[in-house]
Amino acid sequence: MGYGITREEAMTLLHAHLKAEHLLNHSLAAEAVLGAAAARLGGDVLQWRLAGLLHDLDSESHPDLAVHTRGTAAILEDKGVDREIIEAIRLHNLTAWPGETRTTPFHHALAAGETITGLIVAAALVIPERKLALVKAKSVRKRYKEKAFARGADRDIIAECELAGIPLAEFCDMSLAAMQDIAGEIGL
Repeated sequence: MGYGITREEAMTLLHAHLKAEHLLNHSLAAEAVLGAAAARLGGDVLQWRLAGLLHDLDSESHPDLAVHTRGTAAILEDKGVDREIIEAIRLHNLTAWPGETRTTPFHHALAAGETITGLIVAAALVIPERKLALVKAKSVRKRYKEKAFARGADRDIIAECELAGIPLAEFCDMSLAAMQDIAGEIGL
């Protein structure tokens, strides 16, 4: 199936629009988590991975949540990218799209998956070695319950994994494993 963009083209686009290393690493982490979620749910792995990779394409040019994803949607529409990818990306930030809702497992998985990456990175950064390989799944689940830890990782959005069809504890474990698989690529 064609998506209007290859992973190689997506990486070129990503590097053209994002310069901050933490945003590039976040995009790679979201790609890994979305791939795992798609495999778990029987979704289209490449399609979901592309959405994870490209979801924050405009985060440097449009950091205000009131408009974030509008620029990404326009860029991807101009490139002829798959409509389902664009829709999932748009809807991961509902602030920019008042009145719209996430309705599909793909939508919920992208929102939950990109959000949990922040919680997992924070869990790695608080241990002395700062290595994802040393983070335990039990620790991620525990940190999820600590509302003061990684406050930017909205627990309500992460919990949307259940609306996608993955129980929360399994989602935490799966997301950590997916990120540990690419730890070297994201500097953790």
